[in-house]
Amino acid sequence: MVDEQSAVALGASALDVLLGSEGPIGLAVLDSGLRYHRINRVLAEANGPSVAQHLGRSVAEVLPDAAAKLVPLLREVLETGQAKRGLRIMAEVPSLPGELSEWEANYLPITGRDGAVQGVLVQALNLTLERRVKAAGEQHLRRVLDGLFVFVGVLSPEGELLEANRAPLEAAGIALEQVRGLPFWDAPWWNHDAELQAWMREAVRRAAAGETVRRDVVARMAGDSRMAVDFMLAPLFDEQGQVTHLVPSGMDISARRASEQALQASEDRFRRVFEGATVGMALIDASGRVLLANESMAGLFGYTRYELAGLAVHQLVPERQREAHVDHVAGFMRTPALRYMAKRQELYARKKDGSEFAVEIGLNPLPGSEGQQVLATISDVTDRRAAQSEIERALAEKTVLLNEVHHRVKNNLQVISSLLNLQSRNAEPGVQAALRDSQSRVRSMALMHQLLFERRDFSALELGPYLRRLGSLLRDTYLGGGSKLRLEVDAPDRGFSMDLQQAIPCGLLVNELVTNAIKHAFPDGRAGLVCIRLRTGAAPGDGLAVLEVLDDGIGLPEGLEPGEGRGLGLQLLPLLAEQARARLTVRREAGTCISLHLEQDTVKGVQDV
Repeated sequence: MVDEQSAVALGASALDVLLGSEGPIGLAVLDSGLRYHRINRVLAEANGPSVAQHLGRSVAEVLPDAAAKLVPLLREVLETGQAKRGLRIMAEVPSLPGELSEWEANYLPITGRDGAVQGVLVQALNLTLERRVKAAGEQHLRRVLDGLFVFVGVLSPEGELLEANRAPLEAAGIALEQVRGLPFWDAPWWNHDAELQAWMREAVRRAAAGETVRRDVVARMAGDSRMAVDFMLAPLFDEQGQVTHLVPSGMDISARRASEQALQASEDRFRRVFEGATVGMALIDASGRVLLANESMAGLFGYTRYELAGLAVHQLVPERQREAHVDHVAGFMRTPALRYMAKRQELYARKKDGSEFAVEIGLNPLPGSEGQQVLATISDVTDRRAAQSEIERALAEKTVLLNEVHHRVKNNLQVISSLLNLQSRNAEPGVQAALRDSQSRVRSMALMHQLLFERRDFSALELGPYLRRLGSLLRDTYLGGGSKLRLEVDAPDRGFSMDLQQAIPCGLLVNELVTNAIKHAFPDGRAGLVCIRLRTGAAPGDGLAVLEVLDDGIGLPEGLEPGEGRGLGLQLLPLLAEQARARLTVRREAGTCISLHLEQDTVKGVQDV
């Protein structure tokens, strides 16, 4: 407040400075007609009208409802030259229409150089408006605090709980009235744990001395549940540096604690797997140095785990390969990808004693916050490579043996065929025909062994090439240069293979069907066509593949089925089909078509043809 002597001697420039200040007190200068000559923003806002709306207007014009109380007091100051201090006035102003507001005011005379009173300096504070603004601010602060998900409170320096926001109260299922005024350490959040209460009491003492205290604690919540809280107690200082209040705050870290525990459990599992692995495992950084190694890794190389830590990986490589290995590591780190180095090349590692051993290495990139890292798994494959070499040697010997067996079987069958041919030269015509049929059967079996010998693959026989070469043999045996019959083979090169156990009866069956057709389907030397055809099964019941022998001859006698009749060939057909694990069908249309239906377990690798 400006005292009376100051108001009397106050100059115009000083008045401008005072009225332009942003202090809490409303100030105005009234002339001798009680018109507003100057007014600061604080008093203008308390009255209601703007600063411009005050200037040049009288108190009665600006504050008509309050003029009856204010004007007599102001005139008395003008007339007597005596200040009026500490006035408490109840008056209605435009800022609070329809109600009386309480004012605290000082009216001080302003005199000129001649000592005459020229005006009044008004100092006024609208206490009602001030209280409402303060209450509104507190309510706003309360709403802000209650809207926070964190826990916030206010304590006295002695630790008495004064305020708490909604979050900790609702979480604990209590009302503010139940805890306001309690020592903070006796509040329900902490009184389940005597050790925690003692810590809270000590935390209050330290905070009251100016120290900020922080710790993870476990608070009791509604239903006697528990919550992990990141708790902090901080002092609040005034302008003189004195602690006026303590501010406790906390944040629910249950989810973070659960995540940390899950991460810890995951790390523990990884470490147990890492340490218990029977293969060597090492974590390598981007520069190619070992960060971590398990016991199996140490045992492989003859180092301790501590000796391996920090060791450059190229020191575990034979000296002749180190220079290239450094470049390989750098290239891998630039473009890391899951990689398993096994059969592509033979890899060797170097032990601490300088000896070498065969290894297989797997690389698994693990990008992380500390840069690119790689988990390497290393296995000693010395014994396995030795065993593999032994297996490959035995397999080579077996292959040579099987090749020799098929070669000899083929030769022996050809010898038998030749003997049958010699025997037939001096035999009677009927015997010659029988010997020629037997020779044809022997040749069909020899042909299979010949193909297996040529392909060096004894696991299965491709039917297409076999049927075409069998067709050539049958032409040479039964169809001379002047024959009017044609023998055709329609079979793909690949896609139909079967093992030898089923291929031999299948070949004999085709041999019998073709020879029967040549002998009986075209009497009197008539012309015709015999066809061997191999195709995939298309119609229901066909099976996986169908092998057909068809002709356009006179057809089988009515009622005659495979397996019947006096001819050896027809009698052999059901037996051979059974051995080939196939099914025979007969179709009598425009000649004869006998089909052999091959099932899934007989034919391998069938493709569309």
